[in-house]
Amino acid sequence: MNEYQVTRTHDFDAIRVTIASPDEIHEWSHGEVTRPETINYRTQKPEKDGLFCEKIFGPSKDWECYCGKYKKIRYKGIVCDKCGVEVTRSIVRRERMGHIDLAAPVSHIWFLRGVPSKIGLILDLSVQSLEKVIYFANFIITDVNEELKVQTIEQIDVEAEQKRKAIKAENSRAIGQIKQQRDEAVAKETAPSKKQKLTDKYESELINASIMRDEKLKDLDDAVDMAKKELRELKPMQIISETKYQDLSLKYGHLFEASIGAEAVHELLTRVNLDALITEIEVEMQTVSKNQAQRIIRRLKLAKNLKKNNIRPNSMIMTTVPVIPPDLRPMVQLDGGRFAASDLNDLYRRVINRNNRLKRLKELNAPEVIQRNEKRMLQEAVDALIDNGARHGKTVTAATGQKRMLKSLADMLKGKQGRFRQNLLGKRVDYSGRSVIVVGPHLKLNQCGLPKRMALELFRPFVISKLIEGEFVYNVRSANRFIESGRAEVWDILEDITRTSHVLLNRAPTLHRLGIQAFQPVLIEGKAIQIHPLVCTAFNADFDGDQMA
Repeated sequence: MNEYQVTRTHDFDAIRVTIASPDEIHEWSHGEVTRPETINYRTQKPEKDGLFCEKIFGPSKDWECYCGKYKKIRYKGIVCDKCGVEVTRSIVRRERMGHIDLAAPVSHIWFLRGVPSKIGLILDLSVQSLEKVIYFANFIITDVNEELKVQTIEQIDVEAEQKRKAIKAENSRAIGQIKQQRDEAVAKETAPSKKQKLTDKYESELINASIMRDEKLKDLDDAVDMAKKELRELKPMQIISETKYQDLSLKYGHLFEASIGAEAVHELLTRVNLDALITEIEVEMQTVSKNQAQRIIRRLKLAKNLKKNNIRPNSMIMTTVPVIPPDLRPMVQLDGGRFAASDLNDLYRRVINRNNRLKRLKELNAPEVIQRNEKRMLQEAVDALIDNGARHGKTVTAATGQKRMLKSLADMLKGKQGRFRQNLLGKRVDYSGRSVIVVGPHLKLNQCGLPKRMALELFRPFVISKLIEGEFVYNVRSANRFIESGRAEVWDILEDITRTSHVLLNRAPTLHRLGIQAFQPVLIEGKAIQIHPLVCTAFNADFDGDQMA
């Protein structure tokens, strides 16, 4: 975009909010932010490839590149061959975005911890189980080779049968030896009492040998049952602890795959076929109880919405983080030469630092446990950037030593001071006024008493128009002077205008549609707005000092 373009409301019909895929984030972006630096402390200029980089986000001064080779509007649109900055207006720093390519996928906290959890609904897992996987506490089985599993179970049966035969053969051999020893010992002995003692001794040995055989066979059967049970329980989506994973991988590592972290969830979401999932849920709905039906209906609704809006489920796991324009997270120089920066810069810096460290650990082929810890820290940094208040007990506080929570992207949108309520719904408007309300029992239900001075300000453009039409004055400036003089003609014109006009009265907080209503104004003396007593219920108003606008 060479020139700043203004998007007007008539350029589009509606706005739709959807999940951005990594490809879409790259399309928005003008470059990758790879360094956590913001502004050089000596030159006071943005650092290259940093969070305020002019090459990515556009020039800090109108029509001037970073190195100063190109200045003035005549070089408009030229990209400097020395510093790579496009010569354009600095206002583009309010709209140009960057991106950070992550060294490992991370989960989007809204889709993980939202109620109900969207990732949990798609994969049919609880939030607790998902969190254990994403924050590197437990493994999740991603794939099981069913053919190999059946073959392994058959092989276990074959081996068990061979061991049974071996135990029985060994036992028969031992019994044969005991009997032979008994016969030889009894033949040598002449005294009947001693013969009886020897016979009893060898009989007990024979019984012990039989008991030992039975115990060995029972232990073998138990081990076989245990192994078969473990194999049958091996299913995709199964959550297992690290010790169990190591134990299972030693025994059956050839027939299943397990993974940990957001990478595992990303792999599972990539495999989800929405058409097949919708069919499967619809079949399942026929057999479930009423208690389970609610969750299944939610799953079906989510799957259908994803399909309808052409959203891939794996977009809920982020591989690229968008960086918002620098003028929306400004850095301002204070009197003492120090800088005051937006909290977002600190949160982005944490993400970039941890991401760069993880890349370096991967290049060095660091031990898996160290890489896992860094991935978990990266996940927590992205969580704090998106919604710092969502993970209880894991919030990020300011580095200045204050016990203040940093304002994340979600905090900029939500609440009374957020973008929607403060800036979009709560815009300051021209031709509005505010005053205390008093009762006006003489008014009709559709009337309100409006102080004359306030009405004059509200209807000033109409009064000016009528004054010029009536040739009392010939331009706006003289009309304003005429109004300030307070001549009788002004009040007559205002009276005429208010007969056919209406005003909107609002009492904060506007909690329902009746919090703002239209009334026909009746001009009154004084400074308080008068309203009919019967409309007080709708506005939840009383006359103990309430104000209306």
